[in-house]
Amino acid sequence: MAETVSEGDNESGVRRVPLGEIEPARSRHMWTRSAVGVAESGDLVVTGEWDGTVIARDTDSLETRWTVGHPDHAVGIASLEGSGAIVVAGRGDTGTIAAYDAETGDQRWRYDTAADVGEAVKDTVFYLPYVVALETGMDADGDERLYAAARRYERDGDVRRWHSTVYAFDGDGEVCWTYETDASPIALDLDADGERLAVGYNRCMGDHDTGLVVLEAGSGNLAWTWDPGTEGDRRVGDVSFDGESIAVSSHGDKRGYLLGPGGAERWRVDLAVETEIDGETLYAYPNHAYAHDGRVAFVTGNTYAKEGRETEGRHPNEHRVAAFDADGDLLWDDAVRGFVHGLAADGDRLVAPCAQNFRVRDPDTHAVRRFDLESGADACERIDGIATAAAVADDTIAAIEEPVEYHDEGETRGEYALRVGSLT
Repeated sequence: MAETVSEGDNESGVRRVPLGEIEPARSRHMWTRSAVGVAESGDLVVTGEWDGTVIARDTDSLETRWTVGHPDHAVGIASLEGSGAIVVAGRGDTGTIAAYDAETGDQRWRYDTAADVGEAVKDTVFYLPYVVALETGMDADGDERLYAAARRYERDGDVRRWHSTVYAFDGDGEVCWTYETDASPIALDLDADGERLAVGYNRCMGDHDTGLVVLEAGSGNLAWTWDPGTEGDRRVGDVSFDGESIAVSSHGDKRGYLLGPGGAERWRVDLAVETEIDGETLYAYPNHAYAHDGRVAFVTGNTYAKEGRETEGRHPNEHRVAAFDADGDLLWDDAVRGFVHGLAADGDRLVAPCAQNFRVRDPDTHAVRRFDLESGADACERIDGIATAAAVADDTIAAIEEPVEYHDEGETRGEYALRVGSLT
């Protein structure tokens, strides 16, 4: 069993468990290599590692409850509370979704998405079948459901293609329905009533040409669609329900939207739109959206130049979190400073695992930052490595630290570790 190491002063109460070895990240952020989940009850923390190792630990003691080997890189985790199962999403040859007993780790069921999206045609990470999102909840009849989105990329000369499938599973792993397209899904969200499932597509290169699809959760039938209406294949970065409204971060025009039923636009805000600075046209992608109780937060990512990916300039709204009220008026904004791989949220609480800022290469950007959706910055825990994943439930916050070695320094900062603390 891995050694548990306490860190910080008594007030912080952050505990750390080494996770073994992983290649240090470099200046630019890497693909998703780790995952973490906290059971809704808060008593179990589960980590997924790049080598497929999945470990469930008791939240209080951090003692290992069980360990399993997932068939693929373990890059996503969700819990089916009613079924007492932990679901792991994979990126690899099979693109496996598997459910493991929360108490014992025994495999309950397994589904290989490569059977639908196809097998990799090239032996590189980007071509592997990839389960990009998991979402759990109750349907309109009160039955527990798991929703998942899987995709695969391929390229033949100048022709680029995506193959993707959205799934609904029951608690026993039976497929209730599927929805297939030739676009690249990036995000899922289920409304509070379990009646609608929103699917965000960030790359649309083929016949499917819309960034947001809303499906009937019970049947998988199409309810309505929306698109930012921009040129090119970039469309949506994230989606989040709040009642009948849906917050959408747009990769197409770098704005944030709040939509009503049927896709009616309630408001839109500029987030990191194209801006000319010192002769360059710069922008940043709004990668994350979270809506709750009449408020919406958006998080932006790295700066890019319209004429090429290399630039010395920085967009003024890169690596920024901004929250808005029900009318689209700004409540507050703050810097996250580093790239946020995934935003964790629970009610009014936001947790941003911040990784490197490759244009600045400042280790002070490495942190787990916390925000209150109404009032803004709440707390910041700086770490030596980069924070690449986070989860929050009940009073527990868990994050993954990965080592990083900037290309022009030669020093490895941090280590591969699980960090667990309390929100209070």
